[in-house]
Amino acid sequence: MSQADFYVLPDADPESRTAFLCRLADKVLGHGLNAYIHVAGETEAERLDQLLWDYRADAFIPHGLLNSKPDAPVQIGWGDQLPQHRDVYINLALDASEETLKFDRILEIVIQQPDILAATRKNFALYKNNGITPKMHDMRKSSS
Repeated sequence: MSQADFYVLPDADPESRTAFLCRLADKVLGHGLNAYIHVAGETEAERLDQLLWDYRADAFIPHGLLNSKPDAPVQIGWGDQLPQHRDVYINLALDASEETLKFDRILEIVIQQPDILAATRKNFALYKNNGITPKMHDMRKSSS
């Protein structure tokens, strides 16, 4: 059974979402797992690819675009493409699909923007309707 975690950030700034994503990807790797980051399209994938290279001067997150060689433990993709592994799915696109449910762990990063709030509520319902009890991590409480 999959596990879904929602990280609710206090900001509306998209950059806070990607900064948090970098920390999550680093943490996933620290647990010896592979991660797939699902984004809305190729332009966003390329931007995220560059951000992961620049994440921290003292850290390296081995990553790449899905289906590029060699495979990396963190892969970025969009559309219907999926990686071979089913460890961790980090959803940065708005909608989750039935394919998302096949991953062991699903991570959603929520910022205070109406489109993202609406999409993650819909994804929350998708997970619940498929027998997954989502776990909330309210990062707003720790920021005050």
